[in-house]
Amino acid sequence: QVQLVESGGGLVQAGGSLRLSCAASGASGRTFSSYWMGWFRQAPGKERELVATINWNWSRYVADSVKGRFTISRDNDKNTVYLQMNSLKPEDTAVYSCAAALVRGTPTIQGAYNYWGQGTQVTVSS
Repeated sequence: QVQLVESGGGLVQAGGSLRLSCAASGASGRTFSSYWMGWFRQAPGKERELVATINWNWSRYVADSVKGRFTISRDNDKNTVYLQMNSLKPEDTAVYSCAAALVRGTPTIQGAYNYWGQGTQVTVSS
């Protein structure tokens, strides 16, 4: 079982920045680097959507809605994945969750992810 704990959410004004962190433990007998690590978000009344995902050698997928503003990164030595969010907009307001996937291809759908964190709230005021 892999445990994922997010941190770094909060309230920020439009145009501001936040950095989310997700610390992984357990790894279910595998190393952290074996997993794709993704960030999802779910706004009120909307479906959860993939924001970005990254694998062990930094191959990445980033959603068009955040491209150029958000950056995903990981530190395999610290078993941690990050989401740097810049130029935040009110429409970025959501609960952000990290997730881990043990797959070969790029996991862009929720069903590809095996483990999930509890989520952290990000609120962007106008």
